Amino acid sequence: MSHCWNYSHLLECQLGSLVAAPPLDVEVTMTVYHSSADIRTVQLLALAAREEVPGVRWNWRCLPPEQLFRRSIGRNHAALATDADWIWFTDCDVLFPEGCLDGLGKALQGRTDPLVYPSSERLTSLLTDDAFRGAEAPALRDVLASFDFVDVPVTRAKGPLQITHGDVARANGYCRDIAAYQRTETAFAKCHEDTAFRWLLGTQGSPVPVPGVARIRHQAKGRYGDAGAIRGAVRRLQERLRHPD
Repeated sequence: MSHCWNYSHLLECQLGSLVAAPPLDVEVTMTVYHSSADIRTVQLLALAAREEVPGVRWNWRCLPPEQLFRRSIGRNHAALATDADWIWFTDCDVLFPEGCLDGLGKALQGRTDPLVYPSSERLTSLLTDDAFRGAEAPALRDVLASFDFVDVPVTRAKGPLQITHGDVARANGYCRDIAAYQRTETAFAKCHEDTAFRWLLGTQGSPVPVPGVARIRHQAKGRYGDAGAIRGAVRRLQERLRHPD
């Protein structure tokens, strides 16, 4: 499940990856939490809903903006409502190439871990919006061949890479009993709740192979409105300090 607020250009890529390479051996319910106030995302979801993708069921969940702005509210709702064997709490910058979800399904056979995560992910360089923003009208886009990706090891079940056993999700929700993480907000809140979620489960998660899972690294944080420009500048500075060449 994903959240989307002013990130329809990223969600185009995520949903497009499912359309381009449907799973063969697992059944996927792709849930997206969004707001009717985000018109372009609404248009994109309407477009995707017309696509019949083998092995994929679309599930759009509309929330009032003040609930959408606290990501753990939607994640808690999804955790308690899911009937799946496993639920992947992800973000709309994550892409699922051919064999990714089938490989995950194979890796999870017979496992009962409360929380797992991909042992590695493929990352782009830090991109500007211009590098991957599509046309003005929303479209489902397969962008995996458009960028260079680098394999990076993952050490814990961080924010968009948290895969939880369905029984655990239904029993515990997502930070259900921490009031601060179930409180509505007037603007998109910084996402720190994944740390609390791991603490509540008593684990950093167990690594599993998830073939080819990829993520678009992007400078701009559209969900934070005007503050996104400042955050983007900070991210560019951090990137230069890490990679001075």
